[in-house]
Amino acid sequence: MTTLILASASPARQKILRSAGISPQIMVSDVDEDAILAALPYPPQQQPADAVLALARAKAESVATTLGSARAVAPAGKRVLVIGCDSMLEFNGEILGKPHTPDVARARWHAMRGNHGVLHTGHWVVELDPHGEPGPPQQGHTSVPMEGHGESGTTTVHFSTITDEDIDAYVATGEPLHVAGAFTIDGIGGAFVERIEGDHNLVVGLSLPMMRRIVDRFNISWPSLWSV
Repeated sequence: MTTLILASASPARQKILRSAGISPQIMVSDVDEDAILAALPYPPQQQPADAVLALARAKAESVATTLGSARAVAPAGKRVLVIGCDSMLEFNGEILGKPHTPDVARARWHAMRGNHGVLHTGHWVVELDPHGEPGPPQQGHTSVPMEGHGESGTTTVHFSTITDEDIDAYVATGEPLHVAGAFTIDGIGGAFVERIEGDHNLVVGLSLPMMRRIVDRFNISWPSLWSV
């Protein structure tokens, strides 16, 4: 069995994997997302699919660097993959991440209701070195380049025409403050999403078909990730 480490604290992503028969280990990355976006050679709003992939890659590689090798989390000879994920909503030519504050979330919903946006989600997977030393590189030593593969996908999300009272009530739950685009489809906000065009799980935060395609590039079979 191959070990999968999810570089995300998202309960929704964990639930998707567990429902698919995979029991991931969780290790949250500490990357500075704003700094990564600022360092891109293009404005994120012009290439959002590439921007979410860059963030996903940074998260996966950050966790992989901290662990150092597969021996940090698995028996010798066992293969270990680390997956990073990121999502952004493209709406009216802007990229919307997590609103963080009630005022921002409320303003976004006033603009989004009755309209639609495109949710971009990126996945990046790296394999830990099965023979290296656990832990980050020591001073004076360089890290071994990581084998990595990634992919991004998009789903169009159509929002319901809801009232000001609905928006205030939803913002008051706190849910939209900490999710990309200020909405969920698998939680309280699901009633306010009229329909989608694309992969449902991509909106939740992790696409199983996309993950399977990426894992295949490592010549690792998808069933080897199952814990059942």
